[in-house]
Amino acid sequence: MSPTPDYAFYPTTHALGDGIGAEDYRRALEHSNAAARPLSLYVHLPFCQRACFHCARRPVTTSDTRLPEAYLARLDREMVLTRRHLDAGREVRSLQWGGGTPTFLSLSQMSDLIDRLDARFRLAGDRDREYLIEIDPREADVLTLRHLEALGFNRLSLEVLDLDPAVQQAINRLQGPGLTEQLIDEADRLGFHSVNLNLIIGLPRQTREGFTATLEQVIAMAPARLSLFHYQHHPERFPPQRHIRAEELPTAEETLEMLDRALELLAAGGYVHVGRDRFVRGDDRLARQAGRARGRHDLLGLGVTAVSRLEDLHVRNPLTLDAYESALDQGRLPTAVGHRLSLDDRLRRAAIETLMSELSLDLAALGDDFGLDAERHLATPLSRLAGAEGAGLVERRGMRLNVTPTGRLRVRQLATAFDAYLPAPWPWQASPTS
Repeated sequence: MSPTPDYAFYPTTHALGDGIGAEDYRRALEHSNAAARPLSLYVHLPFCQRACFHCARRPVTTSDTRLPEAYLARLDREMVLTRRHLDAGREVRSLQWGGGTPTFLSLSQMSDLIDRLDARFRLAGDRDREYLIEIDPREADVLTLRHLEALGFNRLSLEVLDLDPAVQQAINRLQGPGLTEQLIDEADRLGFHSVNLNLIIGLPRQTREGFTATLEQVIAMAPARLSLFHYQHHPERFPPQRHIRAEELPTAEETLEMLDRALELLAAGGYVHVGRDRFVRGDDRLARQAGRARGRHDLLGLGVTAVSRLEDLHVRNPLTLDAYESALDQGRLPTAVGHRLSLDDRLRRAAIETLMSELSLDLAALGDDFGLDAERHLATPLSRLAGAEGAGLVERRGMRLNVTPTGRLRVRQLATAFDAYLPAPWPWQASPTS
């Protein structure tokens, strides 16, 4: 069984191939200037002090805080090579630092990176910009948050995962709740727009009772946003996961029970499900905007493994530091693989994004957007959803599909029906964490 993609973009990495290179990306960047869409930047910072066994992000594990210096210099080269193909007036509305552990960088290294980004791109400075950084609460303190606020960040995403000590021991990530509470309190005091906590369901030694306790503690912390991700166990692809014993993973039935319990507790705690794996407090901006589509940005990924997404082209940088640095040292964009989107790809992308973000899909409106009969064009995916409809996960009324309350935390699995690159559609009775 193939893993369920998270559909941060479609087509996913299944479709990326060797036929696309740096020259294709250069032309796509220049072509994107005609539409002049706002820019989103994702900067990948792969460094971690220690390996977490559940990780699927290919981290560079080191205690040498000088190691990022050479990497930051390469990032700057990539910025220069990318920026020269973009019109000067295009503004960066969204910035995200991910990893790895972005807060592995020293405060001075963080300042240096922001200065480089500001020199190469037109960073938005208004209140409505979205500048987010992922944080390991074990690697940050109140001084870190004060520095990040001064650099212009206004959103935080804290990696919590699970607060059960048995689960933390199984994934090599001991982390008391006090670390997270302290950062949330300081973020509120500093005026960060929102704090998101990331939880993962399906981790080793996780139980319904233990995960319920984690949810109760997290809800009591009152973060503005919560993300509930699914652990995917693929030790053949991600070596740290070989430390996890498969027999310690929760069963499909146990995982479904935890999902249902999560929905119940989060709803009772005042959180609204706004699509994908995201929940927000009822007073959050995302809750007020639920059901309204966000304008499309061109996403530029910087750094090793980073993905860039333009309207009709997706590309990914190399998976290893050596290959990434080698390309830049030769003076070329570090494009490793890519995929040029067809009309069918763009139609399916729109269907997946709408279904996951709005928890519904209007086939008539989708067809109007593309100038075709969406019901006919997507006949095969729609037939695949018949099993999900029978299982009570989705219902169809005329030209509209609606995800049911039962199906909301299984929306990623529902989206696989529209994925032309998976070897088979999702069997609806199977575990949602595979």
